[in-house]
Amino acid sequence: MAIGALIARLPWASYRPMAWLLARLMRLLMRRRAHIARTNIRLCFPDFSPEEQAKLYRASFDALAFSSFEFCRSWWGRLRNGDAETPIEGLENLQRAADKGNGVLLLSAHLMTLEYCIKILGQSIKVAGMYRPFDNSVLEWSVLDSRSNYTQHMFARDALRGVLRHLKSGGIVWMAPDQETRRGDSVFVPFFKQAAWSLTSTHQLAKLSGAAVVPFFHQRLANGNYRLCIEPELENFPGPSVTDDTARVMAVFESFIRRCPEQYLWLHARFKRQPNGVDPYRIIQ
Repeated sequence: MAIGALIARLPWASYRPMAWLLARLMRLLMRRRAHIARTNIRLCFPDFSPEEQAKLYRASFDALAFSSFEFCRSWWGRLRNGDAETPIEGLENLQRAADKGNGVLLLSAHLMTLEYCIKILGQSIKVAGMYRPFDNSVLEWSVLDSRSNYTQHMFARDALRGVLRHLKSGGIVWMAPDQETRRGDSVFVPFFKQAAWSLTSTHQLAKLSGAAVVPFFHQRLANGNYRLCIEPELENFPGPSVTDDTARVMAVFESFIRRCPEQYLWLHARFKRQPNGVDPYRIIQ
């Protein structure tokens, strides 16, 4: 945490060379996660040549390394000069959904710019968030304290009553339900044409609260700036089928990832649970 606070105070220009070195160290030291990333990329981009897959793999670690500095800036530092004025595309989509009065579920995938871009968004929009608590109590306190500067509230992923109250009061709640977890109701739906054990929480929360569901895309551009885009509300959501709704959400996330695949968190074992019980990370070398 102390190192993170120190990094947050370094000049932004110093992050790029440090990230270059950190990415290479990560690939060497995080062998299990590196294997998961390579496997995910092979599964999700089977049409890529081995050279293209390897290029995406290396680029994903470059993005991951740089994002570690963005997280430090988000939690213990300030936005880079000018980033607070980043245009938010589609802001009218969010306003239109919020005007209905039943709250908004703002959906993102685990693109690695998520924390920094939520901090940018928080300069203009009152937004709460759902998150997985840290095991370290000191880190948990520090990060929550920092997030209070750019979010209305942060709800632990199990605090569903608080989330529902916030939505029913007309609030906006950001969430990223694209990862596999043993907690919460899940179903198998397609994700990059693979069976993916996926949380049904978007359907459930929308059904219980009446909240609008609005996708939120964000990325780091080639010139180092950021793009934040709020897309139109998902129509006729929730529908009668929890599986169909969850598949719709995963399709939205897939479309986000295809726009900047190197910025997705490929280190997560997204396909570990399979209908046939076979772990692809064990058998694919």
